Amino acid sequence: MPVIGLIAHMDTSPEVSGAEVKPIIHKNYQGGDLVLPAGVVIRAEETPELVRQIGNDLITSDGSTLLGADNKAGIAEIFSAIRYLIDHPEIPHGRLRIAVTPDEEVGRGTEHFDVQAFGADFAYTIDGETLGEVEDETFCADSVIMTISGVNLHPGYAKGKLVNAIKIAARIIANLPQDALSPETTSGREGYLHPHHLTGTVEEAVIKFLIRDFTIEGLKEKESMLQQWADKTMKTYPKAKLDLRVEESYRNMKYEINKEPRVVEHAVEAVRRAGITPIQNIIRGGTDGSRLSYQGLLTPNIFTGGHNFHSRQEWISIQDMQKAVEVIIHLARIWAEEAAGVA
Repeated sequence: MPVIGLIAHMDTSPEVSGAEVKPIIHKNYQGGDLVLPAGVVIRAEETPELVRQIGNDLITSDGSTLLGADNKAGIAEIFSAIRYLIDHPEIPHGRLRIAVTPDEEVGRGTEHFDVQAFGADFAYTIDGETLGEVEDETFCADSVIMTISGVNLHPGYAKGKLVNAIKIAARIIANLPQDALSPETTSGREGYLHPHHLTGTVEEAVIKFLIRDFTIEGLKEKESMLQQWADKTMKTYPKAKLDLRVEESYRNMKYEINKEPRVVEHAVEAVRRAGITPIQNIIRGGTDGSRLSYQGLLTPNIFTGGHNFHSRQEWISIQDMQKAVEVIIHLARIWAEEAAGVA
């Protein structure tokens, strides 16, 4: 019988404080905006998922911090499911391995994860959002470090000689498409080029880009386009030099997960058994699961029920959390039934 792993991460996003969280339970939500004590408003018109929460109990922070449901909800759901299985030995299941990781939000959640020691054949991260979601596809991701070398001289005597690397960097960024290929202009399966960090002096400027696409081919195409646009700009500055270095970050876990369809099929069936319509979705980002899948541990992602992650508007439904617990229990049972030959 396969050993199944369940994984969540304990860290929260560094973008908003997660210290001294003061959770609030909004019982029997009846629609409309959620006004939090710190003045933050979760607006119903901007949060269509709230329509499906009428009558449910919602948890938020007080608005001064994020809630931390990403991914403390996943931890709570995993251990609630394990508690239930311990209390109900009549439910068949195989060996389950549990991991709670640090540093997922900064891309280092699996840096020291020993897959062999973990000892699972397949695993699931409980780190998704909307009720019913099963995610088996992530971005392919690279980073590009672009270094522009200029020529620095005393500015009082620089006419015809000084070449300002900061200005070149600014022009390269300004020449990127304004209405396409950026995070703010793409959605769904569209990838992007994202200049996210810039440092510089007259002598040297460094631009760091995030390159994202759902295929390796699309990733390489964007990197080639970026090189061409930068080279075109550099022709105006013959005394300057350009170095462009590509670093691989992670790859779409779909390439690996497709090798063993059962890992997703069983998750989808577990969602159905919990009385939920499955939603197979893509992740416009990466997960610990994408890296683990390339280390040989196929790891799709399952919903927690949380929304508005990384923000003071973060919220989660208690009822959706309960459904996530049910899905985990059904998932353990499905793997056991398959091993026992139960149709």
